Amino acid sequence: MTTDPKSHVKIRNNILIVDDHPFIIQGYKNAITRYNPDEYEFDISQAKDCESAYTIITDTNIQPFDIAFLDISMPSYEEKFLYSGEDLAKLISEHMPNCKIILLTMFTEFLKIKTIISKINPNGLVIKNDLTFDELLVAFDTVIKNEVYYSKSILEMLESHDNSIEIDLFDKQILFHLSKGTKAADIPQYIPISLNAIELRKSNLKELLQLTEGHDADLVREARNKGLIF
Repeated sequence: MTTDPKSHVKIRNNILIVDDHPFIIQGYKNAITRYNPDEYEFDISQAKDCESAYTIITDTNIQPFDIAFLDISMPSYEEKFLYSGEDLAKLISEHMPNCKIILLTMFTEFLKIKTIISKINPNGLVIKNDLTFDELLVAFDTVIKNEVYYSKSILEMLESHDNSIEIDLFDKQILFHLSKGTKAADIPQYIPISLNAIELRKSNLKELLQLTEGHDADLVREARNKGLIF
């Protein structure tokens, strides 16, 4: 038998898909297996929750994954303190630091998206409402080429919000309690700082959000508009 001189060894990639909806997993698999079949071969592993994903990721007999698709919301594995796809992403980074992470989510709140980017810094981040077969292929193609992919809704969010605004945990708690109708005088019951400190922080928040004057309701409304609370 003669060998075709044009034949070549295909690039083999190990893929992990974690999602608690079997039909979504199948959709990902259908897209991946159709990606550039003349150049690539894929070994695909799948898991339905944090526990089954943990078993796969920590299996020393498994070849490290090249790309992992992780749904952010899924059944937790409390015994190992794994509550989401974000926790699985951190676990993968510990065991397989070269694995590219693509996170998929239904979350559309700016602060949540910003937190995911700052803490996980995934290679891909996709809002599920943006996801189509073609979109998935574009995301996969972008990430496999060592580029970062954000879906349309995420790009729009990042462009429309002021990314320079950073507040600490106490500021977030103050805004949260104000948004629930708690009076400023009562907030020291919930967080360990004085009323004077709370009033100072409120004043700083108004300056940060460019509110020259206004009541607590105005502060809460503007904080929501900036994605600081939801």
